[in-house]
Amino acid sequence: MQSRRCFFLSAGAFAAAPGFAAAGKTVLYAATGPELSTYAVDVEGASLTKQASVTLPANVQEAWPHPSRKFLYVAWSSNGGGPGGRHGVTAFARDAKSGALSQHGSPIALVSRAVFLTVDVPGTHIVVAHNNPSAATVHRIEADGELGARVAQAAGLDFGVYAHQVRVAPSNRMVVLVTRGNGPTATKKEDPGALKVFGYKDGMLSNRASIAPGGGYGFQPRHLEFHPARPFAYITLERQNKVQVYGVVDGATLSAAPLFTKDTLADPGRMATQATSAIHAHPNGRFLYLGNRGSATAMFQSKRVMAATENSIAVYSIHQETGEPTLIQNADTHGVHPRTFTLDPSGRLLVVANLEQALVREKDTVRTLPANLAVFRIGADGRLTFIRKYDQDTDRGRSLFWTGMVELP
Repeated sequence: MQSRRCFFLSAGAFAAAPGFAAAGKTVLYAATGPELSTYAVDVEGASLTKQASVTLPANVQEAWPHPSRKFLYVAWSSNGGGPGGRHGVTAFARDAKSGALSQHGSPIALVSRAVFLTVDVPGTHIVVAHNNPSAATVHRIEADGELGARVAQAAGLDFGVYAHQVRVAPSNRMVVLVTRGNGPTATKKEDPGALKVFGYKDGMLSNRASIAPGGGYGFQPRHLEFHPARPFAYITLERQNKVQVYGVVDGATLSAAPLFTKDTLADPGRMATQATSAIHAHPNGRFLYLGNRGSATAMFQSKRVMAATENSIAVYSIHQETGEPTLIQNADTHGVHPRTFTLDPSGRLLVVANLEQALVREKDTVRTLPANLAVFRIGADGRLTFIRKYDQDTDRGRSLFWTGMVELP
């Protein structure tokens, strides 16, 4: 039985079927470029109210809270990977009443972009995924919540190609680095993807398994989510537009082959212009949610507008004994490119961060669809109902890159 609380995904008390459990006061954080804003969340009213903002040294990439919920660790980067640039992680203390952020100690510098980060179960280390070059690094968290030194690792660790996410298993004995690989281009062959499974103890990683069906070709995993109570892990396949289920074996590794593979799109024929994004389980473990990003465009009135494409949250029911997901809904996100989304700890709200603005055609006119935070009510059957959206300012080349909800300490 897994018992770790999965913040941003299913933090707080598990909801008891068929109703949902109450949770404490929750705030939402959303990042537009280097600006990270705090929103008060009215769960009953399904509304957000912007409060304060802080500015990071460069564009926010990802964030993760300490298990105590007193601190938030935020990764930032000035480029998308490769040589040069400024990269780091900043620790913030969270106000117990409002969730407002104040810098806590000095930021740590990183050698390359941190595309994702997480905190281990006891809250003693952060684990960071770097996409280019592909790697995982571990850094200490001091007793007062400040960030400490990098933990030196053994030589020969297998980090694959293009790490995109890293997760610590609820057992705290396994770390999975999700390495996406790279799709083929006109001038370059495909780089294979894999799930790199490491043993984990006191901040130290050790090679345990490399899971790469088909040698990793045609296998482009992006994000992984652990079931909140059962021994299953779910991954999105970015370019293949699939979700796969793997068994969690004794909290220490994953099954060598997927238990199930399912489509994510309402119309799988659109695969060429589609990609998956994040994946989260409902707190009660009965439902699964993942993002579909559409990129198809067409020319209209000398303007490039969105064509027939799917920007949606796919909703699945989960069989509690086998872990099998069954697609029950594809909910339009009311925006473009849902890179991240988040569930409130009580499992009653889902908020999507539609990353960028786009031009859309409406009969004979063209209008701008802004980047936005789209709020959905989650029904007792797991399905989503759109309530409202909050348009975001993404000028100066910025994008709505990340969002997450966390209970107050």
